[in-house]
Amino acid sequence: MENLVLNILGISFPLFLSSNAYALPDEIPSVYTNIIKSGNELQIKKDDIVYDWIEPKAKYTLEQFRDMRGDDKGIVFDFKNIEGKLYYGFIKKGDGKYEYPVYFKKISAIKNGEARIDITKMSGRYDMIDWEKKKEGTIGYRVTDKSGKILYDGKLFFKRSGSFDIENYIISGPFINQLTSTSAVITFDTKEESFARISLNNGEKVFFTKGAGKHHEVKVFSLKPNTLYKYEILLDGGYTTSYFFKTAPKEGSRTPFTFAYISDCRASNGGGERYIGGVNGYILKKVGALASYKKASFVQITGDVINGYKTTKEETLYEYENFKRVLEPYWHYIPFYIGMGNHEAVVYKFDDGNPWWKIQIDKFPFETESSEAVFAQAFSNFENGPESEDNSSLDPDPNKTDFPSYKENVYSYTYANVAMIVLNSDYFYAPSMSDRKFTSGNVHGYIMENQLKWFEKTVKEYTEDENIDHIFVTVHTPLFPNGGHGKQDMWYGGNNDQRAVVAGKEAEKGIIEVRDELLEIMMKSPKVVAVLTGDEHNYNRMLITKELNLYPDNWDKEKITDKEFFRPIWQINNGAGGAPYYAQEKLPWSEAAENFTTQNAVVFFNIDGEHIEMETVNPDTLDRIDYLRIK
Repeated sequence: MENLVLNILGISFPLFLSSNAYALPDEIPSVYTNIIKSGNELQIKKDDIVYDWIEPKAKYTLEQFRDMRGDDKGIVFDFKNIEGKLYYGFIKKGDGKYEYPVYFKKISAIKNGEARIDITKMSGRYDMIDWEKKKEGTIGYRVTDKSGKILYDGKLFFKRSGSFDIENYIISGPFINQLTSTSAVITFDTKEESFARISLNNGEKVFFTKGAGKHHEVKVFSLKPNTLYKYEILLDGGYTTSYFFKTAPKEGSRTPFTFAYISDCRASNGGGERYIGGVNGYILKKVGALASYKKASFVQITGDVINGYKTTKEETLYEYENFKRVLEPYWHYIPFYIGMGNHEAVVYKFDDGNPWWKIQIDKFPFETESSEAVFAQAFSNFENGPESEDNSSLDPDPNKTDFPSYKENVYSYTYANVAMIVLNSDYFYAPSMSDRKFTSGNVHGYIMENQLKWFEKTVKEYTEDENIDHIFVTVHTPLFPNGGHGKQDMWYGGNNDQRAVVAGKEAEKGIIEVRDELLEIMMKSPKVVAVLTGDEHNYNRMLITKELNLYPDNWDKEKITDKEFFRPIWQINNGAGGAPYYAQEKLPWSEAAENFTTQNAVVFFNIDGEHIEMETVNPDTLDRIDYLRIK
């Protein structure tokens, strides 16, 4: 869905389109059942009962927070229908490694959507960036609604030549992604269509964008392992900025390093920065600072990074941008690898009278509007995962693409002697599927067939790789929930009937059977250290052993605890990245849950050759929550 612009007497007015203003795709994916088109709307028809489509709408979009122009005093914003306040302050480049704005003493009221930054009043003793002399500068700004809730943090670059002008600049980023021992991918967005050049180490190597655009992904390559590189980005018009990154050690290196893990940093209660447009910016900022202090080489964040559950791509991208903005000062230097959770859902909704939880399915067309496609648009992860669930046993038509893509939401990467495998337990996710099968879709926590096959193949490859000593697996949903999701995740209160449904056909195996297949793949490899999970907003660790009761009372199938290959393996849950807490539940394996806490937490893994130490720290108080010598 795109926003159009109405132009009247030279003044542009954006039209935020509802579902009735754009044509639906010609085809309903064959993986769905009971969905029909009625005019320019969708309906679900089940047993002669019709459930109407709920009109997709975006409450906020990125465009409405970036509509600005210069005048003789400063910058004028048009925030459309927002009433609230605008806070602002200079960002002084080079004054410290991490660039956040220092807010000015004055505030601008947003009235009828309009607000102003009077830069002329930020002169003299307030000119900390020397803009009066340089005739240019960078400003960070924050938008709140009339209740004080933070909606957006942005930045702008201005020049003054008589009046103030908004110049082309990097509006988002740059971010370091897909780091290897010899390459990295640098991503950033520019305000205007632009070419860009990236120079490494003052021109030692130079790389160019493939063409002019607003979104840029540039791979820098043929680099030396374990080497620090300064990178400078130059845009059309002369805007420049520079940072640095360090390549990974050579594959198989036993050089000591640290990486960090969290999950579930979506918005919480408590006011202030605990809610920044769908993100808990307060805790997330502290996570970035602590990861920097601990000299983490990378950070893995697996799912529920935003509030999500939106009906439009535009509002989902707005929340993703808020997430990236909080971490951006740290992401300039090290990679943050992101996995999908249930809150990353982009959905069509249908009304069945339930006042809280509507019928919801993964939005289509899958290639542009699905949860998976929007996630791939927002982030730059490795692309070495499976293609999709096409050509699986549930594929209704092997001759065409029927499913969403796994591109960038299922992947793996290595760093020195460690491999990380990122799974997606919310693929083709239909949030209402677990209790209302009015159409097809996947339930929360279920790993589908092709992803499982790829996982087995990938574990085998890393197990046979002499450069890899340790394999970590990360997936959003715990295999064994302990607090908050005892009736969901890979357990559902012991209900193995929960499974994916495609074109009205149920998957052969239930969710507990699939959980055991995941465990079998991991346990058969002596290199798999732990599975890192989230979803439950707490921290705990659990050693999965034969002595635990892992099955419902009426279980009549094989038990993995009876298999010869069974060995103990760690499940480390850290969904304590800022989302509202869940207390501990009583479940069949509760005795094994150790150091359970609802404190916010970051888990650090210190890798030193064959040895692994784990330390868990509260990023808010810096208290040590847990310590474990794993190897």
